[in-house]
Amino acid sequence: MKNSQRKFIKPFLKSGEWLEGLSISAWGALLLKYWLTSELYILIHPNYFALSIAGGFVLLGLGIWKLWQSFRQYKNRLKAGQLSNQLLDQSSTNPKNQHITLFPANLSNILLLTTALIGLTTTPQVFASETALQRGLTESLPVTRLQTQNFRTATKPGDRSLVEWVRTVNAYPEPDAYTNQPVKVTGFVLHPPGLTDQYFWIARFILTCCAADAYPIGLPVKIETGNSTQYARDTWIELTGNMITQELNGKRQLTILAKEIKPIPKPKNPYEY
Repeated sequence: MKNSQRKFIKPFLKSGEWLEGLSISAWGALLLKYWLTSELYILIHPNYFALSIAGGFVLLGLGIWKLWQSFRQYKNRLKAGQLSNQLLDQSSTNPKNQHITLFPANLSNILLLTTALIGLTTTPQVFASETALQRGLTESLPVTRLQTQNFRTATKPGDRSLVEWVRTVNAYPEPDAYTNQPVKVTGFVLHPPGLTDQYFWIARFILTCCAADAYPIGLPVKIETGNSTQYARDTWIELTGNMITQELNGKRQLTILAKEIKPIPKPKNPYEY
């Protein structure tokens, strides 16, 4: 960097005029970081990936351009010399030109930059059992959230995912219709209150737009031997078994009779759609 430009950098940094460009760049970098680390999967629906990635590149480029433009404008003002200083002195001594601000200058840019830096230095967490219980676990799909025409009736029972089973039951809720049908699903372990030691739930979250509107679905699981507490909550499992009908909390419910329960790593994409 030329010496003629270096002498302007220190006063430019003190002026704070770089905050807007840096905050825009930081948000662009944050979106790209989520993309490169595959964290977008736990934040938004894949349909919006392209828009988010494009927005990241646009914000990053816009922020860098804004930084350069601010530096050039600041340098040109400093080169104006005494004229700028005189105007500054006049405005500071003339009471008519003074005004009171409730918030410090660049507060919005500071907040935007701080939020982006928090996102860049932390990892978003996948929703788990605590959130599922808070949002209300269900084995049915509200019509306003997910229409039943999305499920595929041609899918064989043993090939259905957990959400496809829930969609199927949502379309035809008589549990006896699925007795002895094979099941092989994945999800995380959930222990709702009010169940005996023979039961737990296998659950997943459905994402319709972003993590803010994610809601949990699941099915109860019955084990014939052992205690359900041996399967820690939030543990991801692959469950193989058959469908049966059980009465839980005074309600007949479709239930998975477990034959094999195998712990698995948390998937890269933990949500269903």
